[in-house]
Amino acid sequence: MSEAVGEIELEDNVLVIRRIHVRLKLKAEESDRETATRVNGFFAEKCPVYRSLKAAIQITTELVVEPLARSS
Repeated sequence: MSEAVGEIELEDNVLVIRRIHVRLKLKAEESDRETATRVNGFFAEKCPVYRSLKAAIQITTELVVEPLARSS
């Protein structure tokens, strides 16, 4: 699951998106945290949306690793 927040500014009476922050939520084992963090560091460069927008909009990501629910 993920959520995104955009920051918009007024430029010449036009609303313009300046920044987007994406929070990625991943349910995973603690042992997978290192791999998920490493992948988070480079996956954007393989994303067509990111590559299309990065010159015009500052885009940042944050990875939140949530523990898997344990079954009883």
